[in-house]
Amino acid sequence: MKKIGIIGGGFTGTMTAVQLIRQSNIPLEIFIINEKETFNKGVAFQPYSDEHLLNVVAGKMSAFEDQPDHFVDWLMKKARYESEDKTILANSFLSRKRYGEYISELWNSQLPLAREKGMIIHVIEDVVVELKVHQHELTIQLGNDSELTVMQCVIATGNQLPRNPPIPDPDFYRSENYFQNPWQLQAVENTKKGLPVLIIGNGLTMVDTVLGLLEQGFKNNIVSISPNGFNILPHRHNGVSYSGLTDELKENSSLRDLVRLLNKHRKKVRKYGISAEAVIDSLRPYTQHIWKNLTDEEKSTFMSRLRHLWGVARHRIPVHTHDKIQRLRIEGKLQIQSGTIMELKASDAFILVKYMDRKEGQVKELKVSRIINCTGPETDLMYLENNFLKKCLLNGLILQDKLKLGIRTNTETFQVLHSNGLAHPNLFTLGPNLKGELWESTAVSELRVQAAELAKVLVGQESYAAQTRIKSY
Repeated sequence: MKKIGIIGGGFTGTMTAVQLIRQSNIPLEIFIINEKETFNKGVAFQPYSDEHLLNVVAGKMSAFEDQPDHFVDWLMKKARYESEDKTILANSFLSRKRYGEYISELWNSQLPLAREKGMIIHVIEDVVVELKVHQHELTIQLGNDSELTVMQCVIATGNQLPRNPPIPDPDFYRSENYFQNPWQLQAVENTKKGLPVLIIGNGLTMVDTVLGLLEQGFKNNIVSISPNGFNILPHRHNGVSYSGLTDELKENSSLRDLVRLLNKHRKKVRKYGISAEAVIDSLRPYTQHIWKNLTDEEKSTFMSRLRHLWGVARHRIPVHTHDKIQRLRIEGKLQIQSGTIMELKASDAFILVKYMDRKEGQVKELKVSRIINCTGPETDLMYLENNFLKKCLLNGLILQDKLKLGIRTNTETFQVLHSNGLAHPNLFTLGPNLKGELWESTAVSELRVQAAELAKVLVGQESYAAQTRIKSY
């Protein structure tokens, strides 16, 4: 029986397993290794609060590209939604927790089919500490010192924790009042009275964290510090379709040409009272192709000069959530600072924060009760602590792209490249690990396609892998 290991049990890992069950005509033994309590939801779809909403409407969240109504149809069968108008429901922003329930039920619905096909499914609650590749198999070493031997392995690790900001005394990060993981309930509960909370970062995770703090009854001020200040936009023109830009889009356009084209059409739609989001959204089906055709120098320029602007335009939030955040700012309960953290010192009474205020050009101090890191997932594997991917990189088992955004991969076959630049015949990855290759590789619309395509490769890969030889590491 063919054995396949999947490291990670979030959306990408779960959907890869689902697609293997659906597509394979031979019995498989599938091992899904995932840390405790997050299987088939991952961090994204197992939030601690019902206030945490999807930032994409329900009608675009089907787990299957060829069944676009799959999620909405699932919703319509639930008592809470059965009397709702399907069109309105499809254009609504629902909770991420509800979507996690959808993926969980979807997974459980596939298990009878797996048994019918003679498949064996193992869900192992543990961490991977090392991965070794041999000629015909891979060894996965687990945190409990046991090992698994598989013929093929999929790295579906999803997003990593944020990087700790550089400060003179890194011992601060052992403080019980510093939270590197903003997606856990502990980050927002049991706060002290009388002092503000500092959030480092100003993206979508900051919004969720603010809502989480309020839900836990936090009454004091919240301060957010980030290099760019507040630039989060709402979905103002949801459903508006615009094709003017893509009609003019040329094959292999340079970054300079793309920027000029965007500016041209941004100004054009503004004449009619429409903001630039519709123009940006029209590029969505082409962004992976555009990214792959940019030069390394153009990619570097994008990351240094345009990345933030792109993120603001692309990653928007529901209007009513945006209104809540703006109301908090108007009331003074949420204060947004544009600056850089310079020093963090913990005492029994408070945490002293020193930061450079970019607007005023001077160092300022702030006393807070806790700090929550919302700077976004780390992509440079060398900054990961106690992570098997860092070991893989140091051992030459995997490569990173020049911008340190992800893992070098053949995106046609999802085969990971090792240090000599050749593809592993039996080691694969998908999802956020492909950000360096594809740029856009985190949304359900991409991940569901990747899972389906990877499953095709895996179920048809056995004869090829048996004929290929690879150096052991």
